[in-house]
Amino acid sequence: MAALREVSLALEPGEIVAVLGANGSGKSTLVRMTNGLLGADSGSITVDGIDTRDQARTRDVRELVGVVFQHPDDQIVATSVEDDIAFGPENLGLPRDEIRRRVDQAIESVGLGGLERREPHLLSGGQKQRLAIAGALAMRPRYVVMDEPTSMLDPEGRSEVLALIGSLRAAGHGVLLVTHDLAEAALADHALVLSKGETVFEGRVEELFGATHDLPAWGLELPPIAVIARTLADSGVPLNLTDLRPAALAEALCR
Repeated sequence: MAALREVSLALEPGEIVAVLGANGSGKSTLVRMTNGLLGADSGSITVDGIDTRDQARTRDVRELVGVVFQHPDDQIVATSVEDDIAFGPENLGLPRDEIRRRVDQAIESVGLGGLERREPHLLSGGQKQRLAIAGALAMRPRYVVMDEPTSMLDPEGRSEVLALIGSLRAAGHGVLLVTHDLAEAALADHALVLSKGETVFEGRVEELFGATHDLPAWGLELPPIAVIARTLADSGVPLNLTDLRPAALAEALCR
C-alpha cells in the first residue's frame, strides 16, 4: 500500500501551511519527500521549478528546503552550538567569513546568543530544537519544513519554538508545519489533514476548527481553549477563532 496517495499542496514564501493527522497518516513520509530524502513513485514534487528526483539538482533542492525533524538530538552533530550551526555551510565549501556571517545571523534569529560555545547536550529541549532550526537557517533556505517540532518539549520550550515559527514567516520563509495539535495549526494560513495517506481536508484553519464531527475520525481533537473560544463565539462574544493564545482570549473577554 502506498504511504501517500494523490496528496497535493503548495507552499509560498511568507506562508505557513499546517499538515495534520494521526500517527501513521503519512505526515513524516511527506516531510522526507519535500527535499528529496524520499522519492515519489508517481506524480512529482517541485521546489521552485526543480524536480526533487533530479539527482543533479539535489544540492539545489536541499539549499532551498531546510528540514527540522521531531528529535533535535538526531540532527546535532558537533560539540558546540556554533560548530553545529556551521556544519552545513562548511559542507557547502563556503568561505570562512561567509560561514561566520551565517552562523552569527542564525544564532541571532533563534535567540541563542551567549550560548555559542555551549555543548549541545547541556541545552534545554527548547534550546536544542532552536539549535536544529538554526542549523537549517544557516543554509539560507527559502522553505523550512518542521516535523512535529514541539512534541518532545515542555510548555516553555513549546512557546519558544512556536514564537520562532511565527518570526520565520515574518522574515519571508515558507514554513510547512507538520503537527497533530490543532492549537499549533492556528498559526497557519492554510491546513491539510491526512488520514491513511490521503487528503481528507484542505482549507483555511478556521474551517478546520468547524469540522468538529469529522475530527475524531481523523485522529484530531479541538484543544480545550478552542472549545472555550467556540462556546463563547456561539454565545455572541466576538472572537478571532484562529488566535488561540490564552492572552488573546482574555483580552477579547475584557473588551
